Amino acid sequence: MMNKRLSISKRGLQNWLVDACVFTGALIAILSGIYFLFVSTIGYQGGRNALYEVTFLFDRPMWDDLHTLGGVIMLIAVAIHLMLHWKWVVTTCKRAIGSFYSKGACMNRNTKVNLVIDLVLILSFTACAVSGIYFLFAPMGGFQGSRSLTGDTSFLFSRTTWDLIHTWAGVTMIFAAAFHFVVHWRWIVNVTQSVFSSLTSRLGPQLTPERRLG
Repeated sequence: MMNKRLSISKRGLQNWLVDACVFTGALIAILSGIYFLFVSTIGYQGGRNALYEVTFLFDRPMWDDLHTLGGVIMLIAVAIHLMLHWKWVVTTCKRAIGSFYSKGACMNRNTKVNLVIDLVLILSFTACAVSGIYFLFAPMGGFQGSRSLTGDTSFLFSRTTWDLIHTWAGVTMIFAAAFHFVVHWRWIVNVTQSVFSSLTSRLGPQLTPERRLG
């Protein structure tokens, strides 16, 4: 009896690859963000902080570069994700807004929970992305110690406020993403299995040497 092989469409594979890029970028940004959350930056350029030069797998500049890289990957992947699913996003938003204002319409509990999680995830990601873009382009000269007019480059908020927004938006996003994974875990596993099963079935004949019956 032949084993049933899972298959996935070309569009499904494309969506999975984009989601995988979002996950990879988020994972890099989260791990490096946790490093900066627990290894304080206090002590830079003059202050005292014994933990500032602590090396955990990488040095501080490397963690900084990884955090930036992960954030950029996630931003690009999310932008592509939105473009691919824009019609679905608009339809879902209209349906959600309509259900709140319509007396006859109602949503089940699972749908409401999913909407709340997605809303928190979107808002926290937006706050984290905007504050991250600020730090990406705002000059660092003179921050925490040296004298420079560009030391605390203010745009809407002070640098310290942007730092707090970025930190707590990131923490909120981590928890929201964890709940998102729990809610959609079965779907994630099924699609991932389909992707690898499809790739294995396509590459199998090329990797397996031909056997001739004599």
